[in-house]
This record gives sequence, structure tokens and C-alpha cells, in this order.
Amino acid sequence: MYLPAAELHQTTTLSEASALLQRYGPSARLLAGGTDLLVDLKAKRVEADHIISINRIEGLKGLVFDDTTLRIGALTTITALDESAVVRERFSPILDATQCMAVRQVRNLATVGGNLASAVPCADLPPILIALNASVALWSDTGERLLPLNEFFIGPRRTARSESEILSGVVVPEGSPGFGAAYIRFGLREGNAIAVAAAAAGVQLATDGTIDDARLVLGAVSPIPKIATAASQILIGAKPTPELFTDAAHRAAEESDPISDVRGTATFRRELVSVLAARAITKACQRAQETTR
Repeated sequence: MYLPAAELHQTTTLSEASALLQRYGPSARLLAGGTDLLVDLKAKRVEADHIISINRIEGLKGLVFDDTTLRIGALTTITALDESAVVRERFSPILDATQCMAVRQVRNLATVGGNLASAVPCADLPPILIALNASVALWSDTGERLLPLNEFFIGPRRTARSESEILSGVVVPEGSPGFGAAYIRFGLREGNAIAVAAAAAGVQLATDGTIDDARLVLGAVSPIPKIATAASQILIGAKPTPELFTDAAHRAAEESDPISDVRGTATFRRELVSVLAARAITKACQRAQETTR
């Protein structure tokens, strides 16, 4: 397969990239790491007459922690995220996703912004970041707006980003004492496999040990990352027990909306959800209990 002919535009500022987006409209695509876009162009899943490279915009790289919130630049690679000391010390549930993504060579190029903006249903970062109550920063000439990540995805490969906006970063609040989160996925093989089904959980424990708040997020089993609302409600107000986790996980499977494809049938994926969700909730509660000690 070969890349189709397209004009490449190299930008060094957000203003320059935004102006090109507005000039060329739907015929333009943003290029960051390229691990999704270049493959999609070769496979003819997407088309573009203009490729706007943003990988030289220095302000989009790196992580900043301000004691309460972590901001991840859109051009931060998965490897950089995985190796960040502040992520390992304060936002370690993100590592559940980064450490199972693709292979090292891909993680060295793939970016956080690209993993979100591509809006692929099986992407690994969205479920755990939604469980962590993250927001995306969308930049345009009129300023930057924050949008809760669970409102960012509107369909497969479709987001709430306007044509003039650029995803500039991800903002993740630090959990309070008693909060824990986890991400579990299933792939057909290790290495470069994509998720067949996945589940992330974020749990806040009250001082009496009951679950004060919970968010269970499903990946790869619906058109967009799905918050299993009914399953999450089962957890709230209850004492953490294996039976409770099983009940919530079964409800999550009922709320999933998987397809059948070469990686598995819809029935198989629902069965996976019931297993993965229970494991994610269990692990999140264990981590939440550790933060109260």
C-alpha cells in the first residue's frame, strides 16, 4: 500500500495550523505521530488533500503538574507518558493503558492527542481518562475551551472538535484520598494487538468504606467509550464485595453495544465485559483503599 498524493504543510504555531484547517476544511488532516493517520490513508479509510503537521509545535509537548491537576500536552508520546515520574507517583492508573498499547516502536511515536482525536472505539486511553474525570483542551483563535472527555466523542472517528480547533492537551484532576481507578483490556495476542473489549473503573470511597461515587467505562464494545450508567449506580452507596462487583459487571455487559467482527462476536465481547468490568472495579477499589491508609 502507498500513501496517496497530498500536500504537506509543516507548522510551528497553533495559529498557523488553525488557519490552514480553516482554509482547507474537510480536505485537511492534522498529523502528529502518524501511527493512526498514515495507516488510515494507506488503507483508504480516510482521505486528505492536505496534511498539516503539528509535530514541531513545542508548546504541545510535555507534562505539567500544578499540585492538583496534570496537564498532558497533545504531542506527548505514549512512551513519555509511561515514563513520567509524576504519572507513576500520582496518576498510576494511566499506566494500565500505556503499558499494554502496541509495541515500543509505536509508543515512541504515537501521541496522547492522536490516540484521543482519532476517536477509534478500541483506543486504550479514553476509558481510563474518562474514569479519571479528564477533560480535553481545544484551542482556536478565540481561545482555549475545556470539554469533559466523556462529551468529546460523538461517534466512531467523530469528535466534538470543530474544524478550526486543535486538541492541545488533556487535563486530569488528581484524585482525593479514597479514590482509585483501574483499566483492564483483552486482546487476541500480546504486542501489537488492539483491544477486543476493555473496562475502566473510577471509585471514590467514603470514610465508612462504602462506595460514595463510581464511574465504569467500557471500551471497544460500543461506537464510543461508554459510561455504563446503570452498572455504576449499582455500586454507589454499597460496601465493596465480590458479589457487588459481579452484579455491576453483569449489568455493564447488558449496557454494552458490541459488534461482531474478525476479532470476536458480539456475544463473546459481552462475556468479556462481565469479566473485565469485575476485575477493573476490584482493582480500583483496592487502590482506593490503599489511598486511605
